[in-house]
Amino acid sequence: MNIFILIAVTLLSCKHDKDSTEEVIAKKILTTKTIEIDQQIDGQMVSRSVIIQAPSVLDAATKYPLVFAFHGGGGNNNHWVNTLRQFTDSGTFIGIYPQGHLNFWNLGTEPSTADDVAFINIILETLLTYTNVDSEKIFAIGTSNGAGMVNTLAAKTQHFKAIAPVATQLIRSIDISQQTKPVSIFQINGAQDNVIPIEGGERLGHSFFSAYESARKWAVQFGCDLSPVETIIAGNTSYVFSDCSDQAVVQYLRIENAGHRIPYDYPQLWQHIWTFFSLL
Repeated sequence: MNIFILIAVTLLSCKHDKDSTEEVIAKKILTTKTIEIDQQIDGQMVSRSVIIQAPSVLDAATKYPLVFAFHGGGGNNNHWVNTLRQFTDSGTFIGIYPQGHLNFWNLGTEPSTADDVAFINIILETLLTYTNVDSEKIFAIGTSNGAGMVNTLAAKTQHFKAIAPVATQLIRSIDISQQTKPVSIFQINGAQDNVIPIEGGERLGHSFFSAYESARKWAVQFGCDLSPVETIIAGNTSYVFSDCSDQAVVQYLRIENAGHRIPYDYPQLWQHIWTFFSLL
């Protein structure tokens, strides 16, 4: 009788070990790689690259935040690999770096006619099939034309917990409607920017709000207190609109001695952006 019990226990144990192994194998872990997304543009199928930069040592049990980063007009997604490596290598988040078609993001007047919102939707559908992705912590950074893209994504999708548009502000053609979900905004502009002036106006085929108007427009949409807390930080001015719907926060940081290339004039930029994201 004891022999039969032993055999039964052994068989159950073997089955459990097999199930555990299959469960581990079945886990789909997002790692460092470049993926290609096929998209139809102007009647042709185009393959668009997305660089994924994961931590150098992955913990399969950890769900990592995702930070999308969008290059400026004429730029390349490779730029982000070293720019954000301090965060990805250390396991702070997984970086997602899409490539703009013809090196631009389509905001209406650019060389690209790609549907970039659809492109990002496809990327996210793919990424959310992985088990080590935190679907509640998806963020986006963009510079210049890429910042216009993150503004568009905040207005037209519900994927992102927060965005950080750098060196641009809202353009009048971006439709922020009643259906736009509250999302936290950290907008950073250089007071000496002569490409997209902080005062706004007609540039690069677009009509820009002033940087302050842009932040306030988000704040109005999200039901924030429209009397921002103004703070001087190392000679720069921060405006924070709080008490927004869904606990969103809208912050506008004006860097006094920075031009259009803010990261070069303000090297602590990326750390400040991640601190903003991580506190949400």
